[in-house]
Amino acid sequence: MTNPIGVFDSGYGGLTILTELKNKLPNHDFLYLGDNARTPYGTRSFEVVYEFTLQAVEYLFSQGCELVILACNTASAKALRSIQQNVLPLKYPEKRVLGVIRPSSEIIGNYSKTKNIGIFATEGTVKSESYLIEIEKFFPEIMVTQHACPIWVPLIENSIHETLGGKWFVENDIKLLLAKNSKIDTILLACTHYPLLAKIIQEILPENVNLISQGQIVAKSLVDYLQRHQEINDKCSKNSKIEFLTTENHLDFDKKASQFFSEIVSSKTVRLG
Repeated sequence: MTNPIGVFDSGYGGLTILTELKNKLPNHDFLYLGDNARTPYGTRSFEVVYEFTLQAVEYLFSQGCELVILACNTASAKALRSIQQNVLPLKYPEKRVLGVIRPSSEIIGNYSKTKNIGIFATEGTVKSESYLIEIEKFFPEIMVTQHACPIWVPLIENSIHETLGGKWFVENDIKLLLAKNSKIDTILLACTHYPLLAKIIQEILPENVNLISQGQIVAKSLVDYLQRHQEINDKCSKNSKIEFLTTENHLDFDKKASQFFSEIVSSKTVRLG
């Protein structure tokens, strides 16, 4: 691959985004990087998430990526704006970095009839208030209620989310969110791991509540972005190839990645920082 689209996540969750990107852009090349050695990002400080994310972005740039997608809500919340405003203009004026929060915020209000939306996310994303800020720009009339679910990622990555105990934790978080605001009729899964819980969540939610995952939204937004920025699209190589990198043991990564991605994964281990 010469100029793939870079896709970065703190671990495995971004593979759910990559699946949708591949479906929408089957001819494009992609280079996925999971920082599994330093995951989770959700409980880390803004400074640390920014440092780790910048290291990953610069590594993907060094591998020929002209465009990088932060397929991680925590990285998008805590690092994207600083990278876009402070790093790209000075060091990489021709390159682009995009996140997952804005595409979701631009359309989430269209799903709600009651004008009340719930957000399930990591602690880091909730504390950043990025969704409150972004949704306010597009839907100032919408009431947004957030709820952090720190146990959900470990449940998924340890493959215990479908056990009775796992389902109890999921159901408890759903009850806690709906108790904060009984008018919620739309919930956004604002962590790229959470689509693996969608079926369980749907079974527990009241029938009148919409459940929205980000993958298709982000993929559709990227297609639109590339159509509007043909100069970026022209730089992206199109050989229908996907490569995978991880900062952890590549055999461990490959084994767990099958939960999140629709194909067999064969990765390489790299070091950041």
